[in-house]
Amino acid sequence: MITTSVIFCLACGDTFFVPQQCIANGVSYEKIPQEGSSITALEVFFSGYPRMVGLSLFPRLCQLTLVGQSISHIKGLEACPLLREFWVVECQLTDISGLQNCHQLQKLYLYDNQISKIENLESLVNLQVLWLNNNFITHIEGLNTLQKLRELNLADNNIEKIGHSLDPNISIENLNLSGNKICSFKELTLLAPLTCLRELGLKDPQSSPTPVCLLCNYATHVLYHMPGLQRLDTYDVSSKHLKDAAESTVIKKMMYYNMRVRTTQRDLAETQANLLENKRNLLQLPENRIRALSYALKNLECELSEVQALEGSGDRSDTIRDLAQATKRNEMMVYFLLMELETVGNIRFEEGCSTDPWFTSCYDLLLSRFCAWDYKAHGITGIKINRIIRIHNRSLRLRFEDKLHTLLASEESTMFSQNYKRWLEYLFYVSDPERTIEKNEMLHIPEDGFKTADMYKALGRERAVPLSNSLSVTDSPRIEYTQRQANQGTSKQSIDPLLFRHGQLIVSKVFLGRSFPIHEGDSVDALNYPKAHSVYRNVSPEQTSIQIERPCSSKIHSGCDCSQRQSQWFVFDRELVLPEYLIDFEYITQDRAQPAFPEPSSRGTDDPPPNDINLDEETLNMEPMLKPRPKLLSLDEKTLLNVARANVLSQITVLNLHGNSLSKLKEISHLTALRRLTISFNEFTQLDDISHMPNLEFVDASYNHLLTLEGLRGLGRLNQLDLRWNQLTRAREETAVLRKHAPTLLRLDTRHNPWQRPEAVRMTVLGRLISLTHLDDMLVTEEEAGAAVQMAAGSRINQASLLAHSRTNSERPRSLSLLSAAQLLDQLSPSPWDITGDLEQGWTTKITALNLDSQRLSRLTNLDKLVNLRWASFNDNDISKVEGLDNCQHLEELSLNDNCISRLDGVSKLHQLTKLSVNGNQLSCLDGTVLDQMPNLHFLSVENNCIGSLNGVHRARSLFELYIGNNIITSTRDIYHLKVS
Repeated sequence: MITTSVIFCLACGDTFFVPQQCIANGVSYEKIPQEGSSITALEVFFSGYPRMVGLSLFPRLCQLTLVGQSISHIKGLEACPLLREFWVVECQLTDISGLQNCHQLQKLYLYDNQISKIENLESLVNLQVLWLNNNFITHIEGLNTLQKLRELNLADNNIEKIGHSLDPNISIENLNLSGNKICSFKELTLLAPLTCLRELGLKDPQSSPTPVCLLCNYATHVLYHMPGLQRLDTYDVSSKHLKDAAESTVIKKMMYYNMRVRTTQRDLAETQANLLENKRNLLQLPENRIRALSYALKNLECELSEVQALEGSGDRSDTIRDLAQATKRNEMMVYFLLMELETVGNIRFEEGCSTDPWFTSCYDLLLSRFCAWDYKAHGITGIKINRIIRIHNRSLRLRFEDKLHTLLASEESTMFSQNYKRWLEYLFYVSDPERTIEKNEMLHIPEDGFKTADMYKALGRERAVPLSNSLSVTDSPRIEYTQRQANQGTSKQSIDPLLFRHGQLIVSKVFLGRSFPIHEGDSVDALNYPKAHSVYRNVSPEQTSIQIERPCSSKIHSGCDCSQRQSQWFVFDRELVLPEYLIDFEYITQDRAQPAFPEPSSRGTDDPPPNDINLDEETLNMEPMLKPRPKLLSLDEKTLLNVARANVLSQITVLNLHGNSLSKLKEISHLTALRRLTISFNEFTQLDDISHMPNLEFVDASYNHLLTLEGLRGLGRLNQLDLRWNQLTRAREETAVLRKHAPTLLRLDTRHNPWQRPEAVRMTVLGRLISLTHLDDMLVTEEEAGAAVQMAAGSRINQASLLAHSRTNSERPRSLSLLSAAQLLDQLSPSPWDITGDLEQGWTTKITALNLDSQRLSRLTNLDKLVNLRWASFNDNDISKVEGLDNCQHLEELSLNDNCISRLDGVSKLHQLTKLSVNGNQLSCLDGTVLDQMPNLHFLSVENNCIGSLNGVHRARSLFELYIGNNIITSTRDIYHLKVS
């Protein structure tokens, strides 16, 4: 009987080579042509088989093993259609090919070769085991069709990123990525969708550890995101105790960073409030002048058709810029805190102060490399450092130290080994907005480091990391680009000389190594400088966009080190550049203009008034001089007839009640013929009294105290309404009233009201009042009206919005993120719906997550069929009432931040709710009767409301996270309500 395992050697071509005793396991060389068809397994070890030939003699071959050969290409397997297991190991394979006919192949071993790319595996749909370890692979790719793959070994390659390349391989149970260059926890998080994964190797004993394994909390991070793992790096991790410990650690860290993020946001809210108060103070004087001028004009019964917007003073422009910068800094700090959370503390950001030695050193370094003469053309006289943040990135530091250690240990670098610190330098980097693909590159560098030389080359820059020892040199591209954009923008932008004032700078520790000056005519490329680690170019004044006239005088800027030569540096290997500090700075500029309206408190009583105010006074004192008239406090029939100079009420068509102290119009309903009504400069809070006046066409209710239009009824002929300078806040509700009760309105003026979302008011109004021809004294174009109507139509919950923003996942995503489950699933999971075909019956019952943030919703409707909804988010809408959720009995998380909600009645039936967030609404209290009906509520966030007491919180018996900052609680005794809870 012939064994199924034969060992022999084959020579080149079609000729077999065998030793004198040519038998192997009982099969002689002479009988192979006759008996080869019965052989199912073949093994060829060591040498003697440089090319794959002669396989046509083994048509029933199921297993083929080739070890230690000099094979460079796979050939001849079309003669072995039954092949199930194939080994080509310790050979010289340079690519994967020749497998397209091996449809039955289940196991493929191609380790210890020279393969650089995973390719040509699409037809191996039955493949279950794939070993590609010890090759030169840099990217995971070409595995999309291998959905039966259970074991994948990619150890000891050059892989840096995992990405979403393994998402289709949902059957993987064993994955080995040891000995690669993966250094980010974010990459490991992308393995979480592999729910069948049971064994993961990143630090296999037979391989060098992957850099990510050297980070703190590595095992905790992996076990939290992949709770189904049984073995990690050959260790047994199946114990429930280990999984629970990882879960507990992550929950604590998320709570900690949640509180830090909220603290940052509260600080921003306080800063915004202070800046807005400053802005209100600065605007008070011009508003008073506008009011006085308007009052005088209306006293003359002259209709004010247009009030020119007074341009902001320098102080007010500064306030607006400061507010924008405060918001930007807050967003940056929140981003950094979330990065700390996602990396489990392996990336940390430390904000410095003057007591920190490193802060002082960094501060002095920047000042020493800033020279005011470099910026003289821009009117810059100094620099102000707002904050310095120290970057602690463990992964980048380890990479830098490993690279430096390797360099110092090499034979070629003996010159550095004695005192390598001589070649260390701190250099600056500022992002060039014209040559970057990221929205904010300065936020990505602390996390991922600098780009590779090839990436910079692809962006049109030199093929190296660009740095400088001079602030003016490194910042000149940004300043030049900003000025160019300003000149191409609107006139308002082009006159602002301070667009480039605020900037961010990264200070990096750099090992310059062997450095050479750049040869004239040579491009900056490592190929042109084979022995260099870096090259440099000395910069003269005419080579920068910032003009340098002469050396800086110590009297002007004593901290400047003008003796140091200004240079551009280019480092070929990004691993030799370690970002250590991020500096937020602003240039100090000369005062170029006096403010048009200085802050009142800034002038003394003896100071002369500004010229603009004098002109206002002269205007108000022009002829004719108006005599003061008595103010009306109430109306009766006699008063109306006297004011209108009429004999009977039915004759009055025009009525001007401007400039009184009226708050009611009790007799106005008798004026059945009234067409024009002016009630500006009074004390009205609502307009109920002018309802049901069928002939009224014009109403001027400006300069009052209107809080709402609710109650306004039956104005079928009203075509012009002036609501300027009131206290209206909710554009959607007010326009809903007008749409229903003033359907023929043509002109509407809503300016100078404290709208909740002022940037969206115009589109909100136009989307509902389609008859308008003028809004806020501006013509409504057809394109604008069409866009507004389309936007309004899309602001309702319908089938299209449900299909676009819903998911059907059964499990909450495991992610180190502070986003809600609905937001996470919307980001991470693809839409489950095929919108090109017919939807199956009952598709809405499969929806478990719904994210309808920022959809301009005014009501929660069409949700009654979402009976299995578990996670929902309706942030940043115009919802005023919680309703429509009664059928969503499985709802666990609900987010309603930044709406107009004043009561929580609508959530009382959601007994399974565990997390509720209603920040930024109009809640005035915590309704204990509602909280009492939510026995599973663990998390409650009601920040930025109008809550005056903690009374009622004790009814939430399961609560262990409460966020209630930025409310109006004044009594410390309210803390006792928490004690009861």
